[in-house]
Amino acid sequence: MYLVFRWLLRLVSALVVLSLLALLVAYYFLSRSLPDYSADYSLSGLSAPVEVVRNNDNVPHIFGKTDEDVFFALGFAHAQDRLWQMTMLRRTAQGRLSEVFGTRTLRIDELTRRYDLYTLAQASLAAQDAATRRALDAYSRGVNAWIEQVNKDALGRGAPEFFFFTNEIAAWQPADSIALIKLMALQLTGQLENEVLRARISLLLPASRVRDILPDDPGQGVMALPDYASLFPTVAPSAAPLRMASTDPLSPVPQLGMAGASNAWAAAPNRSAAGGALLANDPHLGFTAPSLWYLARLQLQSGGVIGATIPGIPAVLVGRSDVLGWGLTSSYLDDQDLYIEEVNPANPEEYRTPTGWKPFATRKSIITVKDAAPVTITLRWTDNGPVLPGTHYDLASITPSGHVVSLSWTALSDRDTTMTAAIRMMQSKTVDQAIEAGRLFIAPSQNLMLADQKGIALQVIGAMPRRDPANQSKGRMPSPGWIATNRWQGLFPYEDNPREVNPRSGLLGNTNNKTVDRPFPNHVSYDWGDTQRIQRWLGLMKEREVHTRESFIEAQLDTVSFTARSLLPLIGADLWFTGEAAPEGTPDRLRQRALALLAAWNGEMNEHLPEPLIYQAWLRALQDRLIRDELGPLADSFTHVEPLLIERIYRNIDGASIWCDVVQSAVVESCTDTARMALDDALLKLTETYGPNPESWRWGDAHQAAQDHPILGQVPGLRHFVNIRQSTSGDDNTLMRGVTKGTEPDPFLNVHGAGYRGVYDFADPDSSVFIISTGQSGHPLSRFYDDLGELWRRGEYIPMSLDPELARAAAVGITHLTPAP
Repeated sequence: MYLVFRWLLRLVSALVVLSLLALLVAYYFLSRSLPDYSADYSLSGLSAPVEVVRNNDNVPHIFGKTDEDVFFALGFAHAQDRLWQMTMLRRTAQGRLSEVFGTRTLRIDELTRRYDLYTLAQASLAAQDAATRRALDAYSRGVNAWIEQVNKDALGRGAPEFFFFTNEIAAWQPADSIALIKLMALQLTGQLENEVLRARISLLLPASRVRDILPDDPGQGVMALPDYASLFPTVAPSAAPLRMASTDPLSPVPQLGMAGASNAWAAAPNRSAAGGALLANDPHLGFTAPSLWYLARLQLQSGGVIGATIPGIPAVLVGRSDVLGWGLTSSYLDDQDLYIEEVNPANPEEYRTPTGWKPFATRKSIITVKDAAPVTITLRWTDNGPVLPGTHYDLASITPSGHVVSLSWTALSDRDTTMTAAIRMMQSKTVDQAIEAGRLFIAPSQNLMLADQKGIALQVIGAMPRRDPANQSKGRMPSPGWIATNRWQGLFPYEDNPREVNPRSGLLGNTNNKTVDRPFPNHVSYDWGDTQRIQRWLGLMKEREVHTRESFIEAQLDTVSFTARSLLPLIGADLWFTGEAAPEGTPDRLRQRALALLAAWNGEMNEHLPEPLIYQAWLRALQDRLIRDELGPLADSFTHVEPLLIERIYRNIDGASIWCDVVQSAVVESCTDTARMALDDALLKLTETYGPNPESWRWGDAHQAAQDHPILGQVPGLRHFVNIRQSTSGDDNTLMRGVTKGTEPDPFLNVHGAGYRGVYDFADPDSSVFIISTGQSGHPLSRFYDDLGELWRRGEYIPMSLDPELARAAAVGITHLTPAP
């Protein structure tokens, strides 16, 4: 027995030693791709030496003799820190993910191939001005210079992920950067999904009830719409849940309601305590590790610029110079229209046009699939745009037999000059110059918030489709593509895009709210991204006569929910403090305790409080009870609380209180009954998850920011090292926005919000601040992988200074790039 024990002990010891050795070997190879920020490199493609100073937060400050050399160094720095992320973004735009991930990503590749984003990006290269083409060429040389160093010095394949997947890295091309902008356009628009959803709802409900569940922004003048059945009477209504975008984290298509968002506001010098204009901006995108954003400072010939870049794109997309600041929010411009195209029964290669039958434009495309046979698809285009298969976006559910669906979209341009606009924006010195640079912006459409030393402005940039006033669906639902008045009539001139320069109030703000109240077709959009956050912002702005950098930061980090403050008194009007205290341990007593907490709550969605969790769970259960009997499984598509729907119901606007009654039951339920039952539902579920004591529940336990690695974050064991999870405040409708996941099993997970925050003060530009939600490096073994994440969670910032000496004073490394002999 003793002998057996000795040998078992030796065996276990040997296994432990071998495991440790394996870990050390793995660490050695994986850490080889950690860049040395103090190394010097002799590289071809440079005209003169370049210095890359990485400050204490690993933000590169790039100094070169020419702009081309600076863009070269930016490409080099991007590749050092985010090479895997860049190559994955490029593969997504090209429709080549399946070469790495097999059949898992086949549907994603098929969709991006049908959009033909990369071909359009290649064609758009010729539309850029000479300076932009030089910038793109130089940036590509910089990326490729780092790839050459990786291969030359065996630097761990460039990133740890390449050990698990393919290590083939194609040279970076100028068109790749343009393709990433088109990929961003896909991530930032949700108009297509809105059209499908409205058509589905229109088939199930009368027009009055469609207005309840898909309400227009209050005050919006809306022309009468036909119901979808009148346009296509052969389409049968269906209550099946929508099958919209892929839930794969690699998919660039946003889930319903998860398209781009953002906040931006500005104060003119006369509304600033220090006498200089102020600007705050926090763009909202889906969280990921690393963040999509990368902080950088470029010393161009026109002056220094600093802010947030996206790896793969050679431009500071949001940021400032010494004299100008620029920020972006999603404009919610209606830039997409779906068309039902009739296929010729006698010839399936033709479709109907206003002048007769016409052949589809077709082209074969081969998708290479890892560990499977290649898949060949036929790309088809009509005059209106690419034909999309019914298997995507749930299009089959709204497509009549003998028809297909095509898409018109401003991003599908082969003369896309958005990259040139971004380069010119960095070189602009004044608000007027920046507005002029925005003229070349095509897609994604954005609200451009500007501030210089004299004033402020908001300009909608991006191509705005011109629709005929006789358009049958007003662009809100799919319409017959063979009717001329349904087709786009070109684009509006840039001067028709909404613009506001130096308003009398001295303040400008946008939270994706309605920006104009113009009649169709000049309306910009019927669907806006916010009706709630703007109310809180207006209240905060009115509290002060003048503002400071600190008051703008305070607004950016505000977590008080206007929605909670306005809805809770409505839905609980007949529930507060009713009846005598119920016995402990009963559902009635639990409800009374929850209502007592909510009654004393100020609506702050603080991570340490139980009230936000009770409120969110209550409204989620309430909305499901209100719509489930009318919509059936289609109710699953409404994953987030729609505040205007609940307000319409509980104010009984246009008879909307009819939603409170359960159609299938003999009893006529009142809205109070429904609210009470929904609260009981919510409390039961919360008790099962968090225990029986509501006072001990914490919103932050449920509302963790899920900044997950899109690939390794799903691997058991590795996920604990690469995913960044943090308890956070805020919710879908607070200024410090943290959009909840909305689906089980963790519906309150924070998955979409401000990956970048910046506040610029032109009374003292170098006192400006910024932050991103993870860290600068995409390497999980780097100390810069998540070092900024905790600052971001706590609402802290880092200095945003253009002072070169300040950057050098605490540099973590200085890289010298010199031209090769």
